[in-house]
Formats: sequence, C-alpha cells, structure tokens
Amino acid sequence: MAKLAKRLQKIREGIDPTKLVALSDAIALVKERATAKFDETIEIAMNLGVDPRHADQMVRGVVNLPNGTGRDVRVAVFARGAKADEAKAAGADIVGAEDLLEIVQGGKIDFDRCIATPDMMPLVGRLGKVLGPRGMMPNPKVGTVTMDVAGAIKASKGGAVEFRVEKAGIIHAGIGKASFDAKALEENIKAFADAVIKAKPAGAKGNYVKRVAISSTMGVGVKVDPSSVSA
Repeated sequence: MAKLAKRLQKIREGIDPTKLVALSDAIALVKERATAKFDETIEIAMNLGVDPRHADQMVRGVVNLPNGTGRDVRVAVFARGAKADEAKAAGADIVGAEDLLEIVQGGKIDFDRCIATPDMMPLVGRLGKVLGPRGMMPNPKVGTVTMDVAGAIKASKGGAVEFRVEKAGIIHAGIGKASFDAKALEENIKAFADAVIKAKPAGAKGNYVKRVAISSTMGVGVKVDPSSVSA
C-alpha cells in the first residue's frame, strides 16, 4: 500500500486539480506519468450538458480515429451464406447465426464489437439483455447493422470508436495508447471531440461541453480546456 501511495503521489506532482490545461500540455502531463509496466490506454471523459433520460437529449455515434486505438479489436459478425463468407474473408474473429446466438446466450462473449446484417436482427434482438448493457448491440446508426460487413469489420479493426452518453451526462472512450506520439493522440482526441460536438442533440440547451479530462489507465486525470479540443 505504501508503495502504491508513493507512486500516486509522484504521478500527481505538478498537476493542479483545479486548473484547466491546454490539450497539448495535458497530453504531455498524462504521457510522462504513464509509467505502468504495460502500454496504458489514454482515455477521454467529456461531461455534457444533457439529460439522457430524455430521448431528445441522447448522444451516441461512432468516429473513426485517424491514428487507430492501438487495441486489437475482436469482431463478431451475425451473418449467413455469402455474407458470412465475406465476413470471414474480411478478418472477422467469430462468424455465425443460431450457433453464435447460443454461444452468447451461454455467457461467452469473446469479442469487443458486434456486427450484423439487417436480416439477422430478429435473431440478434433476442440478445438485447446480454449485449445491450455492454454497449455491443448492433445498431444501424453506428454502422454495425449493415450489408457492407467487410467495410464495418475494417472500420472496427482500424479505429472505429462507438460512443454513448451515460446517465450522468458523461461520455468515456479510449482514444489511443501511451506509446502513441503526442501529435497522434491530439489528432485522435480532436476527431473524437468533433464527432461528439456534431452529435449534439436537438434537446441540448445551454453549455453543451461542460468539462473535459484525459487520463491513462493507471494515471490521474488532467482537466482540459474545452476550447482546445475542437478540431
């Protein structure tokens, strides 16, 4: 415990929790404090002026990060026949129909993203209680219900990040790795923030982007000046 406390004290040095920092400076602070023995994920948290309990204030979408996420994303595809063959050829990790349904219903979810062709949705709909809470339910609005399964697989593995506002009006996402250079992280963060800003719902009133912070998996959060994250 003493060792952990000492580490936390060290990574907090030089960070004023009350001060807003320009994005480039925040990235430098977070990167130099990402000292874990693994390549930490850099995460962004955006606090929005919305109440997602109201349908006209829901914020969700997908963004293709210009420099990828640095993660090895496992993709499952619900498809049959030629579309199943297309999915396998495009590099899907798991492809199936009723057989895949049974695997997921059995509690084995060995994938990070789920794609389905439109004709499979009556089947996939039965997994709403399993996939929904994990944010994995295929949805045409974010390109995961599509006939272009090859394109969706490529996007998922290449850096597509889905976002959805949580109850408290906060959006969280991993936008890269600590090993990324500062320019790549800045480009990813600005692309993500731009997508969230463009997804501003009709019901949002007043200040939309209230607070922004970035952190690494084992690090502390750094408050970012919201005006510096716009592309």
